Amino acid sequence: MSQSDRTAAFHRLHEDGLLILPNAWDAGTARLMESLGARAAATTSAGVAWAHGWPDGDVLPVAQLVDTARAVAGAVDVPVSIDIEGGYADTPEGAAATARAVWDAGAVGINIEDGGGTPGALAEKIAAIRAACGPGLFINARCDVWLRGLGGLDEGLARAALYRKAGADGVFAPGLAEAESIRALAAGIHMPLNLMAVPGLPDAAALTALGVRRLSAGAAISAAALGLVRDRARDFLATGDAAPLGQGAMGWAELNGIMARP
Repeated sequence: MSQSDRTAAFHRLHEDGLLILPNAWDAGTARLMESLGARAAATTSAGVAWAHGWPDGDVLPVAQLVDTARAVAGAVDVPVSIDIEGGYADTPEGAAATARAVWDAGAVGINIEDGGGTPGALAEKIAAIRAACGPGLFINARCDVWLRGLGGLDEGLARAALYRKAGADGVFAPGLAEAESIRALAAGIHMPLNLMAVPGLPDAAALTALGVRRLSAGAAISAAALGLVRDRARDFLATGDAAPLGQGAMGWAELNGIMARP
């Protein structure tokens, strides 16, 4: 698809039902997720940072973020959304430059978060990003009220209204898991609600009924993969035994087939 086709498709994916995103962290994992039926490719900022040897937390060099966006967009046919954390900048202009670079690299959506900052600061970044990228880019505003214990439903609704006015297309509320609060937030924000898979979250069918339109794995799959790498590498270093290395592994032919290009 062209980028304009991907943009339209990504917006449509938020209109009905539940868009489930098993977050990727590079071109290969994005291609793997697509082969399994993922309708869009979305990155996890933590997974991307770890894959490049950096910690999560707005310290990944922007050039490496943009390279990842370009590689993922070039590897899959589905729409691509890139997590840009806080924009890798303190200023609205800097965040807008990051978002524009990701957009130019082929992404059609971004996540940008308030984190430990003020809602007003994120609203200013969203407005600058919208001005820099135009109406097509899907801006998913991450509201960290629940993740950081900064308040409850009233605070979440107030932030969502501020972000929507600034130009956001959706709200991401990681850490929220209680059904009635989910229902109230989904009904009150007047744009698609994105949640993160956490223990105790209702299942996909229940989330759809509650009004949720997007469910993300976040860093969980990346962390699980790296946990397996740690365990296999640790045991191999200790014993040199090759037998356990293949346990649970995908076959060479299967992986090569997924990565093959026309």
